[in-house]
Amino acid sequence: MNASLRSWILAAVYFVFAAASVNAQGTLADYQRAEKFLPGNLRHQVYVADVTPHWIEKTSRFWYRKAGPTGTQFILVDPAQNSSGPAFDHTKLAESLSRAAKREYTATQLPFDSIEFSKDGQFINFPLEGVAWTCALEKYECRKSSDPQPGPYEDFSPNGAWAAYVKDHNLYLRDVSTGSAQQLTRDGEAGWDYATPVPSLRPMVAQGTDDVKQRPAVFWAPDSSKLVTYRLDSRNAGHFMTLQFVPPNQLRPKAYDVVYPLPGEALPTAEPIIFDVPSGKRTDIKTAPLEIRFQGGPGFDWYPDSKGVFYDYSERGDKAIELREVDPETGVQRVLVREQSERYVDPGETFFRFAHESGEVVWSSERDGWNHLYISNARTGQVIDQLTQGPWVVRQILFVDEKARRVYFSGCGREQGEDPYLMHVYSMGFDGKGLTLLTPENANHVASVSPDGAFFVDSYSRADLPGKAVLRRTKDGSEVRVLEETDAAGLLKTGWKYPEPFHGKAADGTTDLFGLIWRPSNFDPARKYPIVEQVYTGPQGFFVPKSFGQANRSGLQAVAELGFIVVMVDGRGTTGRSRAFHEYSYRNLGGSFEDHVAMIRQMAARYPYMDIERVGIWGTSAGGYGAAHAMLVFPEFYKVGVTISGDHDARLDKAWWNELYQGYPLQEDYIAQSNVTMAGRLQGHLLVVHGDIDDNVHPVESMRFVDALMKANKNFDMLLVPNMYHGEGGNPYLIRRRWDYFVEHLLVVTPPSGFEVHEDREEPARGR
Repeated sequence: MNASLRSWILAAVYFVFAAASVNAQGTLADYQRAEKFLPGNLRHQVYVADVTPHWIEKTSRFWYRKAGPTGTQFILVDPAQNSSGPAFDHTKLAESLSRAAKREYTATQLPFDSIEFSKDGQFINFPLEGVAWTCALEKYECRKSSDPQPGPYEDFSPNGAWAAYVKDHNLYLRDVSTGSAQQLTRDGEAGWDYATPVPSLRPMVAQGTDDVKQRPAVFWAPDSSKLVTYRLDSRNAGHFMTLQFVPPNQLRPKAYDVVYPLPGEALPTAEPIIFDVPSGKRTDIKTAPLEIRFQGGPGFDWYPDSKGVFYDYSERGDKAIELREVDPETGVQRVLVREQSERYVDPGETFFRFAHESGEVVWSSERDGWNHLYISNARTGQVIDQLTQGPWVVRQILFVDEKARRVYFSGCGREQGEDPYLMHVYSMGFDGKGLTLLTPENANHVASVSPDGAFFVDSYSRADLPGKAVLRRTKDGSEVRVLEETDAAGLLKTGWKYPEPFHGKAADGTTDLFGLIWRPSNFDPARKYPIVEQVYTGPQGFFVPKSFGQANRSGLQAVAELGFIVVMVDGRGTTGRSRAFHEYSYRNLGGSFEDHVAMIRQMAARYPYMDIERVGIWGTSAGGYGAAHAMLVFPEFYKVGVTISGDHDARLDKAWWNELYQGYPLQEDYIAQSNVTMAGRLQGHLLVVHGDIDDNVHPVESMRFVDALMKANKNFDMLLVPNMYHGEGGNPYLIRRRWDYFVEHLLVVTPPSGFEVHEDREEPARGR
């Protein structure tokens, strides 16, 4: 071979490798760019206009906390005056607070994230490190509040005269002015105690004991004359033992005994009681004990005049939900509304508001096949009218205007030519007439109505549309002023493009489905990209982001930056659509993934740069189950998966969620759809991740799954993470390992050695 030919060959080889290096995926540069798109880091490049109003008293005035790229600020808005500005002089307050607290604070990083104005507006109150503080706004004098404050495990009555607390499993009242205590109960015992919710694992770990202290579960009458509580019996309920392998300041592992009822097992029960204050007279509510299907306890509300109590009750398996009213003098109760179904009544889709003056109740129901509003006579329970109807759904009641006899609510799927999941705000008369659209923009509208019903704050955007937060009039939706606008200029300068909404068909070839596609900011349509799906199929909601903030806080753009096309899909079996669409997952939690495969195939058919031969999937909790299950059901399609905190076998998961959505009583579908049962079908690369102190899905679920994989002689990878609760929790090590797993097995390249993920997450204010 002559020298010139050899030189030409070497040059050609050089340019081939140089080009490959420039176009490589999963490189150190990709990791560094991906890190910039993590939600905590992204907040320095983009400001999202999501305003959460905190209404002042029963007026239309409100404040909100603005968290921008350079710090935070409290804004005060007076709609009647059409004014908006700083709620106070942040610099003066920071200086005064620094002097009083003997710590240095800055105007843009105040150590609290909530405030309360005095009635005259001359003072603000805020919590700081568990202590109440007050600041006079005229001279900016900040000091610890001199008002009596409840202890960490006490609950004050509305008038501040009484403090309720639990001691030795019994309920006590303390007279705040004298300090004297009154014992309301005397027969409490461990596992059968008063005003004590079933505790979760998290406070046990925080306090280092499973005999935890909690705030009492008491529900005060507005006039402080009475309270509702309960006695909770967990003695016959199932328990899990949780082992914390690396507890702080202790060499030996630490065990915690947690009440955790499984589907079909005996449940804790609560007996509700009303106590008169201060006489201590006890009135038992005349009902069978209320079953508690997980942790916590029942909740109760009082009418504004303190003359009645109401609460919602669900039969086991949620085949019926009742709105009940209780006479506090006698304990006699009656049913105001009863909603039932052969399959289930979803408590997340069932809500109500009272019209107290007219004695009516507005409530939601899927009884006609779509979630709509109805109005009933609260005294007789008779349905007066169906207020809304049609092939769309009501999502939330925002406000009931009793004088004008109108209800304000959010709904989706009514506006033609839009993504049917996008929410809008509407109003409707109590007579079912005069339906009015108050938010016409083609976007997802999240709203809050003022207590006086005159105005509402509307934060709207889409995943592909930076939006605004505006103040509107409820009477017609007209805009009063723009409060905030999303600023994505810094993000767009990086080469980033908006995620793309995708519309396709379900596996049945008929049902419309919707998803979202993220591409890397250095996207090249001439290249081939593996596909990574982030999955969650829980029937309690829908999960593809519909707002700009949701899409950018998801962390999915970061994964795309590594060299992937990232997708999300809402398949049949989730909410936001018809009842039939929702119930597709009933006794079929493992059957929804055919829709995801169908949608991804349609995406790849439209966009040839999506490599349908290299598809990965990951998810957390029910998404952890889903990621593993998808690989087991479609092993030729999903090649790589990461399952985090997965509930792999519904028989070992919490009673309430599984009895509601998988079905009650238990049937063979619990076994048939278990990942444990199907472990022998695994073909691809699977990483199983679980925390030792998961307070939602016990790690036994992953261990059972791992045991089945081993018995089936399957290769897999596993991370049992010390001191991790439910889900990844922003753990930088786990983020990097998840990235590495897809880079190694989908891109088939070696991840950059020693890369450490850094994310500048906003720290909670110390006032919390």
